[in-house]
Amino acid sequence: MITVGMDLGTKRAQVVVLKDNVVVSRAHAFSGFDPTKAAEQAVDEALKKANLKLSDVACFVATGSAMDMAPYAKSTVSMMGADAKAGVYLFPKAQTIIDVGAEEARAVKCDERGLMVNFVVNERCAAGAGAFIEAMARALEVKLEDMGPLALKAERASPINASCVIFGESDVVSLIHRQESKPEIARAVFDAMADRISSMVHRLGINPDVVLIGGVAKDVGFVASLNRKLGINVLIPEHPDYAGALGAALTATTRAKETKKC
Repeated sequence: MITVGMDLGTKRAQVVVLKDNVVVSRAHAFSGFDPTKAAEQAVDEALKKANLKLSDVACFVATGSAMDMAPYAKSTVSMMGADAKAGVYLFPKAQTIIDVGAEEARAVKCDERGLMVNFVVNERCAAGAGAFIEAMARALEVKLEDMGPLALKAERASPINASCVIFGESDVVSLIHRQESKPEIARAVFDAMADRISSMVHRLGINPDVVLIGGVAKDVGFVASLNRKLGINVLIPEHPDYAGALGAALTATTRAKETKKC
């Protein structure tokens, strides 16, 4: 059985193709001003990689902040539901899933079947998400990809405000004027984010195994800070940024088997 899952967000459209519940291809495209067109491109690329056609797909499910704009999808699944499905598929003992993306962060508690039990979402500000790192990198005048390695060089961090991107940027500028080192400021950025995320997780209750997914899971600086704040080493899959699309594809497989249609 061929199923497809799409995670259509504000920055990227990500697609995962499953064949009998095994990943056979992945693809992405930057959303830009036309998320639907980007999604079509990502689907075409993913199917081409797998040597498949759209007519081969038994079920297509979408998730993400722009999922209502997803082409081809016959149904949708919540981002929290997709996170839970993907987390348990990737790590069968997973009970807590942390998803930190470009614009939003969330923590999900799930059962052994990959069904969501409870969740917490950081919706008030992008300070707990990837956009915060991007803004702070601009303030520090360093490349986004250099923030993580830079933070690992620091032995300490100065406190900054993580309740708002604007306040945080103001704090970073103040630290620059005080001639704090860039590594220490970079670590302060990640520590502030980790504080915000760990407080969300503690509201749910930390139930191992704890899995970190989303694009920010690829940032070594954030991972180091989060591990320190939680007091554990989170588990990270090989393709953490595709977890949402994977969860949607797994949901598609379940629906196709249960209803014989999608």
